[in-house]
Amino acid sequence: MICIDGAAAEGVSAEVSRVHEDAIVLDTHLDTPANFRRPGWSIADNHAHEGDLSQVDLPRMKAGGLDGGFWVIYTAQGARDEAGKRAARDHGLDRLVSIHEMLAANAGEMELALTADDAERIAKAGKRVSFISMENAAPLASDPSLLTAYHRLGLRMLGITHVRNNDFGDSSTDPAGAEWNGLSPAGKALVQEANRLGIVLDASHASDAVFDQLLALSQAPIVLSHTSADALYDHPRNIDDSRLRQLAAKGGAIHVNAYGGYLIDIPKIPERETAMGALGEKYGPESELAVDRVPAYLAERRAIEARYPARRATFDDYMAHVLHILKVAGVDHVGIGADWDGGGGVAGLEDVSALPKITEALLAAGYTEQDVRKIWSGNLLRVIREAQAIASSEG
Repeated sequence: MICIDGAAAEGVSAEVSRVHEDAIVLDTHLDTPANFRRPGWSIADNHAHEGDLSQVDLPRMKAGGLDGGFWVIYTAQGARDEAGKRAARDHGLDRLVSIHEMLAANAGEMELALTADDAERIAKAGKRVSFISMENAAPLASDPSLLTAYHRLGLRMLGITHVRNNDFGDSSTDPAGAEWNGLSPAGKALVQEANRLGIVLDASHASDAVFDQLLALSQAPIVLSHTSADALYDHPRNIDDSRLRQLAAKGGAIHVNAYGGYLIDIPKIPERETAMGALGEKYGPESELAVDRVPAYLAERRAIEARYPARRATFDDYMAHVLHILKVAGVDHVGIGADWDGGGGVAGLEDVSALPKITEALLAAGYTEQDVRKIWSGNLLRVIREAQAIASSEG
């Protein structure tokens, strides 16, 4: 929908560029709000020189024809005592505020979207579509009724867990294993409340049992906002073909993740892990790294990477997952959620400026222009409409 810069079309044909430009290109999992509090960082600036420290900003969104997507309120799972729950509550609200501050500071370029119709209107006007989602419901643990306030402030997608179990359900990757055997009683109540409000439920990171229960309990279709195929790489974070078919049968959609560790087997190198840990201790969290400290940090990190080279997933690895999932779930139930600024990105698909390559690969695989439009946003917007229609019908 938005004219892409000439740089974006580099390496793809004029026809691919046209198809990409004519689609509303949305990604369901933009972890970029992690950068919003970094000293000196602005989404209006081109941060390509930072590599995977920041993969999404306005210049590169324009270059790659990314019309927008879901800005994520991510909260790491901390202690589940009262102090931990308060900390999670405060963190979630602060991240929500940071998203609104970013939108206010760039009101000429971006706009909050609350409905699928909003997304289409905003994209047509040449602005970036800005939905808001939550990854890990921990900010709600101290008071689940906060979901109503989040909804009023724009929340339209809710992920239950992250990499550890929480008060609402089991994660797919908690070393302790299942705690609730799916959703907790509070998690089941959260499903009902999300349905009532028209918030789309997201099963990425959740255990298979949580996925099964979400599918059974939710009156609205659910999504996987950033998940890959278990059939291609057996990992707890990925989804098996049987569940893909069940998701499609219930009208849901999966958005394919570009996180390399979920696409292929990448053996850990202990020396590299130790060196990276020491680097983190020296500079602090990347999400707090001031822009003026980035060059020194990157120089040291790249020296470690050169000393201990690790296998890296490629664009072909990513497209193998996309094409497999399309074959199993069907073109009406697949989208893109590459996990940008949250670890996503592979060799050949380094940041959002490279998104036309996905359109090129889909067309080369035989998918039509109409199919491409469904994959980039049509399926997602349908799910949003259905979730909100069910909420309206419940009054």
